[in-house]
Amino acid sequence: MRPRILLITWLITDLALFTASYLLAYFIRVGPILSTDFPFDRFLTVAIAVAPIWLLVLATTRTFYMTRNQMTIRNVAYISYAALVGVALFSLAYYFRFQLFFSRLLLVYAFVFSMMLTLLWHIIFQQIQRAILTKNPPAFPTLIVGVTRESKELVNTLIRKKNPLKPVAILDGRGAKESEVSGVQVLGKLNKLEEVLEQKKITHLIQCSDLEQSLNLLSACRNKNITYLMLPSVLGIVERDEKVESLEGMAVIMV
Repeated sequence: MRPRILLITWLITDLALFTASYLLAYFIRVGPILSTDFPFDRFLTVAIAVAPIWLLVLATTRTFYMTRNQMTIRNVAYISYAALVGVALFSLAYYFRFQLFFSRLLLVYAFVFSMMLTLLWHIIFQQIQRAILTKNPPAFPTLIVGVTRESKELVNTLIRKKNPLKPVAILDGRGAKESEVSGVQVLGKLNKLEEVLEQKKITHLIQCSDLEQSLNLLSACRNKNITYLMLPSVLGIVERDEKVESLEGMAVIMV
C-alpha cells in the first residue's frame, strides 16, 4: 500500500511542478503585471491541459520505477526529452486553441524550469521514498537465477542497501556448489522453478546466467505475472544500450 501511495504522491507532485514551471517562466518573461499580449488565463489553461499528457510521456521512460536511479545521465536525458515534448505540446495546443504564437524566450524558460525542477524533485523524492521505505521496507520476493560473480555482487548489494527487491532464493541451471550466497539459499537447479515460484511467492525474477533457459524463464514469469529482469552480460549487451536500466548501480534489462 505504501509504495502505491508514494507513487500517486509522486505523480501528483510532478503535475503540480510542471504547471508551476510554466507559471514561473511566464512571470519571469512577462513580469508581475499581467500582459494583454500573453493573457495569463489562456496560458494557465493550456499548461494545466497539457500537464497530464506530459506526465504520460514521462512515464514511458520508466522514471517512476522505485529501482530507477534518478542521478544518472540516462535519466537526465529522459527527463529532458519529456520537457522538450512538453514544450512542443504546449505550443501546438496554444496555437490550435487561440491561433497565436508567443515569446520563444518564454518557451525556453519553460523547458529549462520544467526539466531542472522535475529532475531536482525526482532526486529529492527518491531519497524521501527510500527513507520511508527503509524504516519498514516492502519486500518483493525475488528469485535469482545463476550463481556467478555478478549474481553474488547483486545479491549482496540488494541486501546491503535494503532494496525493495528482496532475494529469497537462488536457482542455478548447472547446479552450483554453494549452498547459500550472502545468506540466501541456493535451492538447486531450474527443474525446481515452478515449485520455488509458488512456495516463495516470487514477484520478481532476475536472470544472471543460463542464456539457453531465457525463453522458459520469461514464459514462466508471464504466466504468473512476475516481473522479469536480466543482467545484460547474459546477452553480451553493454551498459550503454538504451534497453538497459539501473538497479542499485548495476545494469539490468527489464521486460
